[in-house]
This record gives sequence, C-alpha cells and structure tokens, in this order.
Amino acid sequence: MAFDVFAAMGVFAFVMAFTPGPNNILLTASGVNFGFARTIPHVLGVEVGFLVLVLACGAGVGLLFTAFPVLQTVMKVGGAIYMLWLAWKVANAHTDADGPQRRARPFSFLEAAAFQWVNPKAVLAAASGIAIYVRPSHAWFDFSVMLALFALATILSTAAWAGFGAALRGFLKDPARARIFNIVMALLLVASIVPMVWAS
Repeated sequence: MAFDVFAAMGVFAFVMAFTPGPNNILLTASGVNFGFARTIPHVLGVEVGFLVLVLACGAGVGLLFTAFPVLQTVMKVGGAIYMLWLAWKVANAHTDADGPQRRARPFSFLEAAAFQWVNPKAVLAAASGIAIYVRPSHAWFDFSVMLALFALATILSTAAWAGFGAALRGFLKDPARARIFNIVMALLLVASIVPMVWAS
C-alpha cells in the first residue's frame, strides 16, 4: 500500500470518527450527565459495535441492501424513530445532582454496540470506507489496515468526546445550564437524522 493511500485512509477514519455525529453527541451528553467513569461502557460499546459493523460490511452484508432495498428503508425509518426517542431522553435527562429517584442511566455496552446498526454516520463510514479504499486485488490487507485505523480513531474519539462532556460537569452543575445543554444536545441529535432521511 502506497503511503499516500494509507494517509488518505487514516484521514478518512479520523475525520469520520472525530466530527460531530450521533455517537459523539450522545457520548458528550453522557459525560456531562453521568461522568467519564460511568460512560466507559458506552465508549467501549461504540468501539466494538462499530468494528463489528465494519466487519459485517466487509463480509458483504451491504449487498443485502442492494438486493433488497426495502431492508434499507426499514432500517432508515426504524433508526430515525429510535434516534428521535433518544433525543427526547437526552432532552429530559437528569444529572447525578438530581438524586437517585430522578436519575436516568447511561447507555450500556450492548445498547451502544447495537446502536451502530441504526447510526447513519457509522453505516456510511463503514460502507463508503470499504468501497473507496479496499482494493479487490489486496482486499485482506487493505481491509485489515482500515479496520486497525478505524479501531484507533474510534477509541480516541469516543474517549475524547466523553471526556469533553465530563470536563463540562462543573460548569453545568447549575440545573438551568444542564437543562439547556441537554436540549441543545437533543436538537443536534435530531439534526443528525436529516442526512439519513434525505439520503437516497
């Protein structure tokens, strides 16, 4: 693999991982509301779930959507409804300061992993990355390099976004500020659905 191809693949992986999207929005909100330690299962779930998604796309699962377009439509609609529900939960989340009776809980490892299958940004990154950078004549090698780059970029970005949220906890101890923050995060999550809804 030429260095310029490797560099381009790395830039793609890191840009897709670090730019705002459903995972990073939810991780930031979780860091604010629950702290970094309680968000670790969410971080690890995104990492493992996304890599499983990439492996599935590499194994040809994407061909199912080509052969049966209705499956893509079902996942798109189901994903949009689920993300709207998540946005409502984020908007109405209560921080640790609210007490155990009112406190919500962060994503579990399995919930975060499963979420990757309805996360439009994750599906786009996996499918387009393979289509653009994996050469048929060197499929195993190229795919292995891409998987490693995605793994590194994803763990760094998820930890960074969760850490960013946790760093804001002091500023957002004021319930009014926390509520505004959660509403803004919810609106950003809703906005992230638009590309999925309008994509062909």
